Amino acid sequence: MRLLTDENFNGSIRRGLIRRLPDLDIVRIQDVGLLHADDPTILEWAANEQRILLTHDVATITDFAYERVRNGLPMPGVVEVIATASIGQVIDDLYLFVC
Repeated sequence: MRLLTDENFNGSIRRGLIRRLPDLDIVRIQDVGLLHADDPTILEWAANEQRILLTHDVATITDFAYERVRNGLPMPGVVEVIATASIGQVIDDLYLFVC
């Protein structure tokens, strides 16, 4: 599974996943030149790279993801993580999702 974290995604969660799964293929938007990119651009890049986006952005990203699906565009997926959730619980849940 190939993952992408958006620019505001909790780094502690990302690091916790990498500690549990050292071979996990996960990159940050910052690492691929998409810092401050708009949601449609991020989703397009994720689709081209076949990466599932991990985000805390429950306000806008979902609408753009559904728009891609409605238009028949590739959409590997978006996982919305509630920002106020326990970091340990999120890591556990994402571990199960990835494995």
